[in-house]
Amino acid sequence: MKSPICDMLGIDLPLLAFSHCRDVVAAVTNAGGFGVLGASSHAPEQLEHELAWIDDHVNGRPYGADILVPEKFAGKGEGLDGAAMRALIGQPQRDFVAALLEEHGIEAGNAAGSSGVAASVMISDTAGEELLDVAFRHPIKLIASALGTPPAFMIERARSAGVPIAALVGAREHAIRQVNAGVDILVAAGTEAGGHCGEVTTMVLVPEVIDAIAPIRKVPVLAAGGIVTGRQMAAAIALGADGVWTGSVWLTTEEAETAPYTKQKMIAATSRDTVRSRSRTGKPSRQLKSGWTQAWESERSPGALPMPLQSLLSEPVLHRVDKLAEQGNPGAQELATYWVGQGVGLMNKATTVRDVVYEMAQDFAAAAEHLADVADD
Repeated sequence: MKSPICDMLGIDLPLLAFSHCRDVVAAVTNAGGFGVLGASSHAPEQLEHELAWIDDHVNGRPYGADILVPEKFAGKGEGLDGAAMRALIGQPQRDFVAALLEEHGIEAGNAAGSSGVAASVMISDTAGEELLDVAFRHPIKLIASALGTPPAFMIERARSAGVPIAALVGAREHAIRQVNAGVDILVAAGTEAGGHCGEVTTMVLVPEVIDAIAPIRKVPVLAAGGIVTGRQMAAAIALGADGVWTGSVWLTTEEAETAPYTKQKMIAATSRDTVRSRSRTGKPSRQLKSGWTQAWESERSPGALPMPLQSLLSEPVLHRVDKLAEQGNPGAQELATYWVGQGVGLMNKATTVRDVVYEMAQDFAAAAEHLADVADD
């Protein structure tokens, strides 16, 4: 299962795993893949702690970090602090959330837009550079960026550290722009993916990206979007990808950060139980369909706020919902949601990270043997 990405990153399997959870990152790396920590889900001091923990648990094996540095967001270039950003949250959206909670039997309180926001919305003029400073104090072997072309400071920092930089793309024109900017790895993420995604399917996007960048220079391409089995990994490589970038498949593992009740919802879900919605971050992101996502798509919705204001509004509320759902609150259970891709329909059991990696490797080998048999006929 060697590919150029294995040689570049020093791994056994062309399997990269994005997760907000350090335990998942370390477990994937230790199983022969490559864990990538979602760094923007942490404040700088928290990220320092998490990366130090990973260092202590991977015994020198390679891992990476992903930093969310959007090209456009509300308040960009204005130097606003957290309080000033929260002040930009519209009253119609605050009132809508309060009413939605009360309809589901949950006291609204002052959660909407509160300062107790999850660090997953660490987006500001300086947040990216601060997190990058922390990341490069550790032996990371990859830095990844999403939601646009990595800023010059990110590319320069990666170059000086000798660390490859990856960028997520959802369209051929994005891929061309990223390659011209100097990225080392492209992640072609189809609309099936959990989290932020475009509208093109993985099956179409991967060869489209590979063909688009071929005249410019050779850059390894990872396929992403709905990939939760080794058969799909084999299909991605058959399309010309050098490996796969995964995320959703780890959400139902024992090690994952997923809220317990939401994990149960994922295991019971079908591939049609996800929706691409602005209701969590302000940008289209695929998540588990719930009362929360349906309400924001309804006619009475005031409309989602731009990033990061929607996250500043939604994250404190949804974290509170998660806690109440675990306690058995039926209204909270109806509202509970989290990012997950359409591959959730194949994620029908709770398991460990190591078992997922093992099963994907076995499944890949069987698929590769099937392809060889068909080619020989």
